[in-house]
Amino acid sequence: MKNEAAPTSREDMGPRPPQEALEEQLTYPEGGLQGWCVVLGSFCAMVSVFGLPNTAAVFESYFSENQLSEYSPSQLGWIFSIYLFVLFLFGILAGPAFDKYGHRGLVAAGSLVMIASLEILSFCTEYYQIILTFSIMAGLGASLLNTPSFASIGHWFNTRRGLAMGLAATGGSFGGVVFPFVLQATLPRFGFAWSMRLLGLIYLIFSVPTNLLMRTRLPPSKKFDSIWPDIRLFREPKFAFCCCGVFFMEYGVLIPLTYIISFSMCKGRDAGSNYLLPILINVGSIIGRALPGFVADHIGRFNTIVITVGLCTISVFGIWLPAGSSWPALLVFTFIFGFASGGNVSLIPACIGQLCDSRDYGRFLSTAMLSASFGTLLGIPLETAWKALILFSGFSYFVSLGCYVAARVLAVGWKLNVVY
Repeated sequence: MKNEAAPTSREDMGPRPPQEALEEQLTYPEGGLQGWCVVLGSFCAMVSVFGLPNTAAVFESYFSENQLSEYSPSQLGWIFSIYLFVLFLFGILAGPAFDKYGHRGLVAAGSLVMIASLEILSFCTEYYQIILTFSIMAGLGASLLNTPSFASIGHWFNTRRGLAMGLAATGGSFGGVVFPFVLQATLPRFGFAWSMRLLGLIYLIFSVPTNLLMRTRLPPSKKFDSIWPDIRLFREPKFAFCCCGVFFMEYGVLIPLTYIISFSMCKGRDAGSNYLLPILINVGSIIGRALPGFVADHIGRFNTIVITVGLCTISVFGIWLPAGSSWPALLVFTFIFGFASGGNVSLIPACIGQLCDSRDYGRFLSTAMLSASFGTLLGIPLETAWKALILFSGFSYFVSLGCYVAARVLAVGWKLNVVY
């Protein structure tokens, strides 16, 4: 049974933009066995892509006490910042290549590179070696996986795209829950080398469904002939504001994800209990990546991301900043922040998809991620007091909130009852 792509706004929005009218000419299964298998394949890819950065606090804590103990937190922050920078920067080539040639070559190459990077990382003891393997090599592999994982879902879902992408995005949070448990159990017993080899084996297992289940179905777009990115896309104001929102969001999110354990240790908590913090962030993120996606399909994707970014802003300023050494307050913050920031991760691709033809989705998403790459590069390597870091994170979210509000207002005006 064929379903017409549902419009993204109510009748009181007036005439639809050209890309929305074009979307209505395409049909989407909105599920079915193949469609949900694509979501499962994308979920497995997200375990690999975002499992590592979502475990950044564990790695940062371990490195600071072992092979990289002579380096400052700011220097250690570059490891995770460069990983995400490479992930998003080189994704700008993966997106157009996906639109033109499909997913298979990109996904297979990305899987192999990520597995190999962890195996090589197991032999690394120096700072520059970890940068080359963890940050650059694994980041390159992740860049080949990230865009095809979300873009392939756009070939199968339109009206339920928020839910589908949200479920796939929970893979990153799932990795962020499982990997700290794995590392907490293996690092003291087997050491760093065998712990990394075990992670490589886990990545190999998840790469099998990733490569077997991911599918595309829409014909290549004829709008763009080249696989090279087109920065002229930033001339569209809604898209430009959306990208600015992504930039400042990435600025804000990496500080709690990377430094939450170090912050807690500075407040007197022992290392064992601190492992709970990234796990709690990712438990909240699992719920946050799935539930807001479902809600977004009903009240609007931009409407929902305004809510989740606003909740991140409130949680940083209202809970983390005054928390001090309060352990209960820190636990509450990590869960709420995990929920809200997880919602942001799943809603970004859905919002970008609302601004373009699905056949050009890879190009638009990867171009938006270009702005994210510079946000991740600049957002971590800061060396300052904890209060200043927390304020920096909160203000970054506040600016991001303003950008998403601006994009929504440009599209539908100030009416609060419009689904967009």
